[in-house]
Amino acid sequence: MKDNVLKKEFQRKDVERIRNLVKGNQGERITQGIGYSKNYGHHEEGDVWQEGDRTWTIKNGIKQNITKLDKFKEMGKLPLFCPECGTIMKKHLDKKVYPAYHKCFDCVVDHEAELKKQGKAQEYYDSLHNANIDRTIKEYKAYMENALNEKNNGYVTEAGDVENWNGGMSREELEKNLQEGLEYLEKLKIT
Repeated sequence: MKDNVLKKEFQRKDVERIRNLVKGNQGERITQGIGYSKNYGHHEEGDVWQEGDRTWTIKNGIKQNITKLDKFKEMGKLPLFCPECGTIMKKHLDKKVYPAYHKCFDCVVDHEAELKKQGKAQEYYDSLHNANIDRTIKEYKAYMENALNEKNNGYVTEAGDVENWNGGMSREELEKNLQEGLEYLEKLKIT
């Protein structure tokens, strides 16, 4: 006598699991959990939300952490194709030119050649020069403001002793140097 009769009864969760598999709902829950459950909000593509002390977003279907350095990461990325002409960006000069001009080296050369034909090349170079000086002025102001706001209460040595250092420039001297430096940089601009 053959004994191939199913000796185990199916429980309700087994039946629910099979039903979900047949319907194509593989990820559906079949039991209720007891205890702590975290409240997961539903987020769509491009949503930005705060979770704890981190900021999150969804890009291309993937949950990603947003950091302060994301802008710098984007600056370093070189696209596969030039946004202006559509050619592949594979030359070593494209890597150097793209962050400043957002196009390939050949497009920059063509643009500058066209400006030379129109007689506008000098204005273009002057504007680039002045923009560079403006960035330098901004950085110089930030550096000097930091130096002006720096407090010199003392330093802790490796032995753990606190040393008070006196000397250096006074606030008035620093402000005078700031003004002189700004005037010098402004004179470097091409008008």
